[in-house]
Amino acid sequence: MMWRMNDVRVRPLSRADRPAWHPLWLAYLEFYGENLSGDVTDATWARLVGDDASCGGLAAVGGDELVGFLHYLVHPTTWDTRPACYLEDLFVVPSRRGTGAGRALIEALAGVGSVRHWTQIHWTTAADNLVAQRLYDRIARRTDWVRYELDVED
Repeated sequence: MMWRMNDVRVRPLSRADRPAWHPLWLAYLEFYGENLSGDVTDATWARLVGDDASCGGLAAVGGDELVGFLHYLVHPTTWDTRPACYLEDLFVVPSRRGTGAGRALIEALAGVGSVRHWTQIHWTTAADNLVAQRLYDRIARRTDWVRYELDVED
Protein backbone atom coordinates (compact mmCIF):
# COMPACT_ATOMS: atom_id res chain seq x y z
CA MET A 1 0.00 0.00 0.00
CA MET A 2 1.19 3.49 -0.84
CA TRP A 3 -0.49 6.88 -0.35
CA ARG A 4 0.67 10.21 -1.72
CA MET A 5 0.03 13.81 -0.62
CA ASN A 6 1.95 16.68 -2.16
CA ASP A 7 5.52 15.38 -2.38
CA VAL A 8 5.13 12.95 0.54
CA ARG A 9 4.59 9.24 0.01
CA VAL A 10 3.27 7.10 2.86
CA ARG A 11 3.93 3.39 3.05
CA PRO A 12 4.27 0.73 5.74
CA LEU A 13 7.49 0.79 7.73
CA SER A 14 9.90 -1.92 6.61
CA ARG A 15 12.84 -3.58 8.32
CA ALA A 16 15.17 -1.60 6.04
CA ASP A 17 13.86 1.67 7.58
CA ARG A 18 15.51 1.08 10.97
CA PRO A 19 18.60 3.30 10.39
CA ALA A 20 16.43 6.23 9.21
CA TRP A 21 13.64 5.64 11.77
CA HIS A 22 15.91 5.49 14.83
CA PRO A 23 17.04 9.16 14.90
CA LEU A 24 13.43 10.27 14.33
CA TRP A 25 12.31 8.03 17.21
CA LEU A 26 14.96 9.59 19.47
CA ALA A 27 13.82 13.11 18.44
CA TYR A 28 10.21 12.14 19.18
CA LEU A 29 11.15 10.86 22.63
CA GLU A 30 13.14 14.04 23.30
CA PHE A 31 10.14 16.18 22.27
CA TYR A 32 8.10 14.47 25.01
CA GLY A 33 10.98 14.48 27.53
CA GLU A 34 11.28 10.69 27.53
CA ASN A 35 14.38 8.50 27.62
CA LEU A 36 13.74 4.80 26.93
CA SER A 37 16.26 2.00 27.16
CA GLY A 38 17.69 0.46 24.03
CA ASP A 39 15.86 -2.76 24.93
CA VAL A 40 12.50 -0.98 24.80
CA THR A 41 13.38 0.67 21.49
CA ASP A 42 14.49 -2.66 20.04
CA ALA A 43 11.30 -4.40 21.21
CA THR A 44 9.17 -1.56 19.86
CA TRP A 45 10.86 -1.76 16.46
CA ALA A 46 10.44 -5.54 16.32
CA ARG A 47 6.69 -5.19 17.00
CA LEU A 48 6.28 -2.40 14.43
CA VAL A 49 7.76 -4.43 11.57
CA GLY A 50 6.79 -7.90 12.81
CA ASP A 51 3.98 -10.18 11.73
CA ASP A 52 1.47 -9.14 14.43
CA ALA A 53 -1.30 -7.19 12.66
CA SER A 54 -2.32 -5.56 15.96
CA CYS A 55 0.78 -3.34 15.87
CA GLY A 56 2.27 -1.48 12.95
CA GLY A 57 3.87 1.61 11.59
CA LEU A 58 3.75 3.89 8.59
CA ALA A 59 6.60 5.86 7.05
CA ALA A 60 6.29 9.31 5.46
CA VAL A 61 8.92 9.65 2.75
CA GLY A 62 9.88 12.89 1.01
CA GLY A 63 12.24 12.32 -1.88
CA ASP A 64 14.39 9.46 -0.61
CA GLU A 65 14.30 10.59 3.02
CA LEU A 66 12.17 9.33 5.91
CA VAL A 67 10.51 12.52 7.18
CA GLY A 68 7.98 11.10 9.61
CA PHE A 69 6.37 8.05 11.14
CA LEU A 70 3.16 6.87 12.71
CA HIS A 71 2.79 3.88 15.07
CA TYR A 72 -0.54 2.24 15.84
CA LEU A 73 -2.12 -0.50 17.96
CA VAL A 74 -5.31 -2.30 16.94
CA HIS A 75 -7.49 -3.58 19.78
CA PRO A 76 -10.90 -5.12 20.40
CA THR A 77 -13.60 -2.93 21.87
CA THR A 78 -16.64 -3.76 23.97
CA TRP A 79 -18.72 -1.21 22.02
CA ASP A 80 -18.58 -2.86 18.58
CA THR A 81 -17.77 -6.19 16.95
CA ARG A 82 -15.06 -4.53 14.87
CA PRO A 83 -11.68 -3.53 16.32
CA ALA A 84 -10.58 0.04 16.99
CA CYS A 85 -7.15 1.57 16.46
CA TYR A 86 -5.06 3.62 18.86
CA LEU A 87 -2.67 5.97 17.06
CA GLU A 88 0.11 5.88 19.63
CA ASP A 89 2.96 7.86 18.08
CA LEU A 90 3.10 10.45 15.29
CA PHE A 91 6.21 12.41 14.43
CA VAL A 92 7.28 14.60 11.51
CA VAL A 93 10.74 16.18 11.36
CA PRO A 94 10.50 19.91 12.18
CA SER A 95 11.60 21.00 8.70
CA ARG A 96 8.64 19.13 7.15
CA ARG A 97 5.89 20.23 9.55
CA GLY A 98 3.10 22.12 7.84
CA THR A 99 3.78 20.39 4.49
CA GLY A 100 1.01 17.80 4.74
CA ALA A 101 3.17 14.93 6.01
CA GLY A 102 1.24 14.52 9.29
CA ARG A 103 -2.09 14.67 7.49
CA ALA A 104 -0.86 12.15 4.92
CA LEU A 105 0.15 9.74 7.69
CA ILE A 106 -3.25 9.99 9.41
CA GLU A 107 -5.18 9.71 6.15
CA ALA A 108 -3.11 6.67 5.18
CA LEU A 109 -3.93 5.08 8.54
CA ALA A 110 -7.61 5.81 7.91
CA GLY A 111 -7.21 4.01 4.58
CA VAL A 112 -5.77 0.98 6.36
CA GLY A 113 -8.65 1.13 8.83
CA SER A 114 -11.21 1.23 6.06
CA VAL A 115 -9.72 -1.84 4.38
CA ARG A 116 -9.47 -3.70 7.70
CA HIS A 117 -12.93 -2.56 8.89
CA TRP A 118 -11.92 -0.75 12.07
CA THR A 119 -14.65 1.13 13.89
CA GLN A 120 -12.46 4.17 14.69
CA ILE A 121 -8.99 5.61 15.18
CA HIS A 122 -8.36 7.49 18.41
CA TRP A 123 -5.37 9.25 19.93
CA THR A 124 -4.22 11.71 22.58
CA THR A 125 -1.73 14.54 22.49
CA ALA A 126 -0.15 16.83 25.02
CA ALA A 127 -2.35 19.76 26.05
CA ASP A 128 0.39 22.20 25.01
CA ASN A 129 1.03 20.60 21.59
CA LEU A 130 -0.95 23.31 19.82
CA VAL A 131 0.72 22.85 16.43
CA ALA A 132 -0.44 19.23 16.24
CA GLN A 133 -3.88 20.16 17.57
CA ARG A 134 -4.42 22.56 14.67
CA LEU A 135 -4.10 19.61 12.30
CA TYR A 136 -6.12 17.24 14.47
CA ASP A 137 -8.96 19.75 14.82
CA ARG A 138 -9.24 19.90 11.02
CA ILE A 139 -9.40 16.15 10.41
CA ALA A 140 -10.93 14.58 13.53
CA ARG A 141 -13.50 15.21 16.25
CA ARG A 142 -12.12 16.54 19.55
CA THR A 143 -13.79 14.84 22.51
CA ASP A 144 -14.35 15.87 26.11
CA TRP A 145 -12.81 12.72 27.56
CA VAL A 146 -10.06 13.14 30.16
CA ARG A 147 -7.20 10.64 30.25
CA TYR A 148 -5.98 9.02 33.47
CA GLU A 149 -2.92 6.82 34.00
CA LEU A 150 -2.20 4.36 36.77
CA ASP A 151 1.23 2.77 36.87
CA VAL A 152 1.15 -0.93 37.72
CA GLU A 153 3.65 -2.14 40.29
CA ASP A 154 5.46 -5.47 39.86
